Amino acid sequence: MKAKSFVSTPQPEASETGIEILRRGGNAVDAAIAVALVQGVVDPQMCGIAGFGSMQIFLPKKGVHGLIDFHGKTPSAARPDMWEHLIEGETRDGFGFILKGRVNDVGYQSITVPGSLKAYYEAQTEHGVMDWADVVQPAIDHAERGVVIRPHMYFFWTQNDGMGRVLTSDRLAFTESGRRIYFNADGSLKRPGERLHNPDMAQTLRTIAAEGADVFYRGEIADRIAADMKANGGLLSREDLETYRTTRTEPLWGRFRDFDIASNQPPGGGIMLIEMLQMLAHFDLKSLGHNSSEYLRIVAEAMKRATRDKDAFVGDPAFYDVPVARLTDPDYARDQAAAIRAGEVASVERLVKAFDESKDTTHIAVVDPEGGIVSMTHSLGMPSGVITEGLGFMYNGCMGVFDPRPGRAGSIAPGKSRFSSVCPTIAFKDGDPRLIIGAPGGTQIAMGVLQATLNVLEFDMPIVEAIAAPRFSATSNAIDISNRIPGYVTRPLEERGYEIIRSHLSYGFAAVHGLKREPDGLWTGGADPGHDGMALGLPEN
Repeated sequence: MKAKSFVSTPQPEASETGIEILRRGGNAVDAAIAVALVQGVVDPQMCGIAGFGSMQIFLPKKGVHGLIDFHGKTPSAARPDMWEHLIEGETRDGFGFILKGRVNDVGYQSITVPGSLKAYYEAQTEHGVMDWADVVQPAIDHAERGVVIRPHMYFFWTQNDGMGRVLTSDRLAFTESGRRIYFNADGSLKRPGERLHNPDMAQTLRTIAAEGADVFYRGEIADRIAADMKANGGLLSREDLETYRTTRTEPLWGRFRDFDIASNQPPGGGIMLIEMLQMLAHFDLKSLGHNSSEYLRIVAEAMKRATRDKDAFVGDPAFYDVPVARLTDPDYARDQAAAIRAGEVASVERLVKAFDESKDTTHIAVVDPEGGIVSMTHSLGMPSGVITEGLGFMYNGCMGVFDPRPGRAGSIAPGKSRFSSVCPTIAFKDGDPRLIIGAPGGTQIAMGVLQATLNVLEFDMPIVEAIAAPRFSATSNAIDISNRIPGYVTRPLEERGYEIIRSHLSYGFAAVHGLKREPDGLWTGGADPGHDGMALGLPEN
């Protein structure tokens, strides 16, 4: 369908909530924040009030266009060299480290200072038109009713790639609260179709609805968080909560053909997306054929170059001088494209031992009848498994992605934000928004968003087709492909010396969700078929 207003998310309950808020007269910000809070209830390992993310807000009638970045910050007790002696390996895609005892991956030391709730509250109270309590109420309602387990939720809980990460099911069982919420009385993990009951979450949300975000960062909830962390050897302190601040930035801009691309600043993944798009603008991708052998080679080489640059240069700008101007310079893109055209093969360095990284994140794309837009990606990283007794929500586990080796762009430092591939993006043409896009998917986010963006802007695919098309990724020296890319496409690459790793999954490499503006000015929406979500339009009355 086409509509003036649209919502796309990976959870049906969340998309429905967004439409209901718009029906009640809320704007895009009200809808996005209500959706985000519901997502934290109905998909509680993907995101939540103790997570992180990045939100792009475009409200043309108010003259507003900017980002609220709410990355998790390293607690003040952290030190650059505290885990250097524990290193066992690095994820193959370069987005996480494996340490002895998995102290960075699960448990109380894996938690960074959460930013999500503060960002939700700031965005809604500054730019929304509804009362805060009314925006929180749908999440309370879902928590009180209980949540039916969906197939993808269960898939995430039970998948085991054998690569060294703590299993999600073990994270769920880490605390007594988790065992009570996610497991049956006989100790078995609840299954699809069964219902999760979490009255503690409902009570926490009722408190937040009444008192706002301050209760989490400075009030009663902050006291309970700090006491739990202190009792269990956590790095997070009450002072960390009190001093947390979101970051306001202008969009990071790039150019692809006659489209202006607005994404997020470092330490977000927008810089990678813009780098890749600007390199690929130097190729006639249409004539190569979508997902042809040469198309895969060229796009994969752009991916590797952006990954190499991320590893070397992209960190928290407050701690590391990120060469944004150089990496997004059109001349740099031209030079990289020339190297790709000449057949040069980029190399992405990794530690010897290799593991895969989690894909737990979620996305929201909303457009309202006034042309207001929110594109937000938010997450728990790899969830820590920690649920403070009586609060109901799980904390992020973002310490796992910091580099335990001192002196690097991604090294640990007190108050520092980690790199994240999240890249909530809007593409404009002649000043008008044409595409709203983003994805969950760990380090694969920028790669998934890149391909779906090319599918729309270069190949003019309908948004559903653009999102559903098979994807691939190159964040190491191998090219990973989904199982729907034929062998006859990849064989010529193997003959040229490329390592091809075929996934057993038909869908993968992020879960893209987006909205496309059609020539008549109306919007269409798409949700990744590899997840459980949907895109909903608001019909005209």
